[in-house]
Amino acid sequence: MSAYVIAMVTVTDPEKYNKYSAKATLASQKYGGQFVVRGGNPQVLEGSMPHQRVVVNQFESREQAVKFYNSMEYQDAKTERMGASDFNMVVVDGVA
Repeated sequence: MSAYVIAMVTVTDPEKYNKYSAKATLASQKYGGQFVVRGGNPQVLEGSMPHQRVVVNQFESREQAVKFYNSMEYQDAKTERMGASDFNMVVVDGVA
């Protein structure tokens, strides 16, 4: 079953965040991730959206998604993100 890593992001330091994004892309590719939304143009239809960006990264399974997140490559990328954004991330299962 597919799994999705979803991040809600407000970028506070674009230059530093771009370094994170480049490294995170390589880590994602290594673990079979495919970005299906990257930034987008969120339009609130109900409720509130406290972040300016939405990122959805699809993996073949939750196991692969968690391997991506815990990988040395992603953890290295994550250090670039510190101080560059307000960031929330979850993993969710797709529809069977």
